[in-house]
Amino acid sequence: MKFMLDSNVVIAVAAALDRAIAQRVATHGEGDLVMSAVTYAEVLLGSASGKHPFPDGLQTFIEEVPVLPFGDRAAWAYASLPFRRGSYDRLIAAHALSEDLTLVTYNDRDFRDLPGLRVENWRT
Repeated sequence: MKFMLDSNVVIAVAAALDRAIAQRVATHGEGDLVMSAVTYAEVLLGSASGKHPFPDGLQTFIEEVPVLPFGDRAAWAYASLPFRRGSYDRLIAAHALSEDLTLVTYNDRDFRDLPGLRVENWRT
């Protein structure tokens, strides 16, 4: 594993909203990409509310990019982050930190204050 995909990237690819990002995701080999269970929950919540991606597109996506369980190490990493309003972003960042993964997101500014977190914006 090398990269953890943030919710906005998963939505863009699974819903076929961003061809360039989908092509970049496709260049990575098996095992290079994962999504956090927190990301999956966030995207499923939107999907259940009728937002992109629809369930079939999300199911197809997770067959290619596995969901990584949020475990003890991630919980400890979350507890050690500088406090700012709790959010999905903080949980996802803690998960990436705990697994020593680079977080891929469109919103890199949301993660700038987290020491040690590697972030890439594949849209730029």
